[in-house]
Amino acid sequence: MTAQSSQHASAGAPVGHDGTPVIRIDSFAAARAVLRSGDVRQAGFNAELVHRFIGPRHAPVLYQDGEPHQRQRSATARFFTPRVVATRYCRLMETTSRELVAQFVTARRARLDDLSLTLAVAVAADIIGLTDSSRAAMAARLNRFFAAPVGQGAIATLRNAVFGQLRSLAFYWFDVRPAIRARRARPREDVISHLLAEGYSDREILTECLTYGAAGMATTREFIVMAGVRLFEDDALRARFLAGNEPQRMAILEEVLRLEPVVSTLKRRTACEMTLESDAGATTIPARSLLEIDVGAANRDEAAAGACPHRLDPDRTRPAKGSASLMSFGDGPHRCPGAAVALHEAAIFLDQLLRVPGLRLERQPTKTVNPVSSGYELRDAVIVVG
Repeated sequence: MTAQSSQHASAGAPVGHDGTPVIRIDSFAAARAVLRSGDVRQAGFNAELVHRFIGPRHAPVLYQDGEPHQRQRSATARFFTPRVVATRYCRLMETTSRELVAQFVTARRARLDDLSLTLAVAVAADIIGLTDSSRAAMAARLNRFFAAPVGQGAIATLRNAVFGQLRSLAFYWFDVRPAIRARRARPREDVISHLLAEGYSDREILTECLTYGAAGMATTREFIVMAGVRLFEDDALRARFLAGNEPQRMAILEEVLRLEPVVSTLKRRTACEMTLESDAGATTIPARSLLEIDVGAANRDEAAAGACPHRLDPDRTRPAKGSASLMSFGDGPHRCPGAAVALHEAAIFLDQLLRVPGLRLERQPTKTVNPVSSGYELRDAVIVVG
């Protein structure tokens, strides 16, 4: 942990724009203690801005804390059970992957990020209930919405805000609104139907759809591209992936994700003074401090990852119990509920794609960082046949 141990963390700690301490956490044990604590509140993904304009009553589940968050997560858990993932969603993943691979083989050239986005949108849309509009058009709209802001300064900020509102309105009008109307007439087993039953307004449902879309579409796309590139680069790893059974493929994917977490920083705000224990001793953190968890550093903590933590090793023995990808899906109350969905998507799609004869990666993707999500974005990874 970056803060000095055994003394008040505000002494010498960086200070944010609001004058409160900013404390960087890079050890796995401290990161898990923070994420599982009841004394912290969500502060990432512009959470405090969202609360200011929406309020806590029907804030998206990503931005809720405490009992409201627990109640909402319990109510939507049925959409992410192992049985549902293994039956309803895996069938959709397999069908969509076959279609995408067949289209690619015919065209003989494609962008891996485009293929993975199409798959991620198909699966997430089914979970959310966004099935009453053109999937391809919705993917294009969401791709523009989730793109990193362009430029800096007041004018660029204003321009990005205006375009963001227009893109949000387009997503509502063409995708969310038709889905709401269809489910008011005939509820289904999806998130939108659940939100309508809970009394959410159209605006609140739109915000929730964008939140689920970011988690289920945007980040899953990046993970699939990153895992694909890693497998293209390592012939032995790719052969092992294709020869393995489902648990063995999952072990490879989780190890890739451990080393390449899509979201690099998780943020929490302390609701009261709290104490964190570490090997160096106890650290007292004042109330209202901003805690920034370095996910990559926590995942490479030898105390959690085991020996040679910077090496990709699907067979590694990890001292830390729990997910093989450690902090890459988060931890505690806000751990990503769709972790199994993302892993199955990547496993099914890449297993089908990498079996195409003559397949090769023609161009490496460009990598940028989205300042809102603190996540990487991989674009223009060109794959070809022949």
